[in-house]
Amino acid sequence: MTVGVRIWVGLAVASAMGALASAASIVTYVFGDSLTEVGNNNYLQYSLARSDYPWYGVDFSGGQATGRFTNGRTIGDIISAKLGIPSPPPYLSVPNNVDKLLQGVNYASGGAGILNETGLYFIQRLSFDDQINYFKKTKEAIEAKIGEDAANKHLNEALYFIGIGSNDYVNNFLQPFLADGQQYTHEEFVELLTSTLDNQLMRLYELGARKVLFHGLGPLGCIPSQRVKSRKGQCLTQVNEWVRQFNSKVQTIIANLNKKLSGANLKFADSYPAVFDLINNPTAYDFKYIMLQCGHEHRGIVFAKLETMQRS
Repeated sequence: MTVGVRIWVGLAVASAMGALASAASIVTYVFGDSLTEVGNNNYLQYSLARSDYPWYGVDFSGGQATGRFTNGRTIGDIISAKLGIPSPPPYLSVPNNVDKLLQGVNYASGGAGILNETGLYFIQRLSFDDQINYFKKTKEAIEAKIGEDAANKHLNEALYFIGIGSNDYVNNFLQPFLADGQQYTHEEFVELLTSTLDNQLMRLYELGARKVLFHGLGPLGCIPSQRVKSRKGQCLTQVNEWVRQFNSKVQTIIANLNKKLSGANLKFADSYPAVFDLINNPTAYDFKYIMLQCGHEHRGIVFAKLETMQRS
């Protein structure tokens, strides 16, 4: 996803997250995949999901690669800016700095998924379970410094942003050589995916998360790696339908958790309709080209070219 689309989606999601913000000093904890990673994979020696190469970061402050899988800011960066706070650093850059942990950190990892087997061929990445385990370590470190009651208050008042699930499709179920795509029907797979996510959200709640925003999946059938499977380069209707089923089930999970968990305030940010409309009607949003070309072969990463009318 290029910087232009990220900014557009990030602002839409930020408005939803802003509704959760109430504390005078906002602290955010971010979980997810390459859409929100800010450099954790740089600390994984054998990871094949890396973005610390020169062609990344050209539109980011300083113009240098930081571990973000984009030419500019991530959705998390845009949300932080909208909330008026610094973007949280990668957790693996400050795991023992409790002062930094108290200010919020980012656990996201490129290639990560809800399922532990997702992204297996990247060798190293932090699955959602791994990220939650690091959040548990964060809580323990904070408790050791300020005490259990103060730590619980701090974590209850913080904001949590979660953007994950795309890789469970793109780098798992939709890959014909991987087991999940062969042994499950989509109905079985989406049930496995959402039941796993339900347990993970419950675990975050038990660790202190109360104000949570889950960013739903966009139209994955329209990304270059899927469109190339169509003779005319069109969006894959079946994949997009699967994504909508996933989003619908997650919304049900969130509604149920809000009903049964005391103090829970989970929200679902549905950017699917807006992104799908942008793809189909780019000129309505002052975009001239969208997904015009793709071609970088390194690590299987695909770049989509997007230019605004003003920059053409």
